[in-house]
Amino acid sequence: MITCYLRYVIDPYKIADFEAYAKMWIPLVNKFGGIHHGYFLPHEGANNLGYALFSFPSLARYEEYREKIKTDTDCIEAFKHAEETRCILSIERSFVRPVFE
Repeated sequence: MITCYLRYVIDPYKIADFEAYAKMWIPLVNKFGGIHHGYFLPHEGANNLGYALFSFPSLARYEEYREKIKTDTDCIEAFKHAEETRCILSIERSFVRPVFE
């Protein structure tokens, strides 16, 4: 299993737009075989950072997902929402693997 960790720098005046974006992506990741662990929005502390975690069975499956989202109508709409609202200023992407007992 591979987990994608996303750290977003978001416009603090556009939290509602970012939350709408997040709600679009959760079912889309699941649609393409991933498991979304949620988005995390600012509450206390920094008011411009958001996070997301989602997993795929393998890096190869994640790469398949990345190809499929380029042509999926709902994914294109989510990308368009972020672009039009400019709620996301930057994204950092890292991959981690879980450790279980």
